[in-house]
Amino acid sequence: MRGSVSPANSRCSIARSLQVVGEKWALLIVRDVQRGHTRFSTLRARLEVAPDVLADRLAKLVELGVLERRGYRTPGERERAEYHLTAAGTDLLPVLAALAAWGDAHVPSGFGPAAIFTDAATGDPVELAFVRADGSRLGLGDVAVVRGPGALEAAPVAP
Repeated sequence: MRGSVSPANSRCSIARSLQVVGEKWALLIVRDVQRGHTRFSTLRARLEVAPDVLADRLAKLVELGVLERRGYRTPGERERAEYHLTAAGTDLLPVLAALAAWGDAHVPSGFGPAAIFTDAATGDPVELAFVRADGSRLGLGDVAVVRGPGALEAAPVAP
């Protein structure tokens, strides 16, 4: 992995995750691919990103198992690549939802949410929550972060 985490952070789930999706363009690419924009030219136009930067980020996301590359051919043209989420990429949807909710609350645009997450079957809005095993919800003040089995003894616990 490029720029891998330090040994002190290698046990930290957040630090390891940021190695995969911590660059600005990575999550924006995942967001757009999740919305069905799978072709390089479409991603480049939507994100307004330099082609070399986009190519690098797409290659890294493929290498790290977030996206998979599939060939397609428009009649009369050469084969090109499009990108699709893997299971690891699909599992980033709650991360995107959490970032969107945080941004709407703390960095509002003044226009309202750009995305509303809904129940696919009913269209009813949904939200992320901490939920006990019995299904009851917890407020943020009721959640504690405790040291897990992979933590170093001397390392502080990140919130």
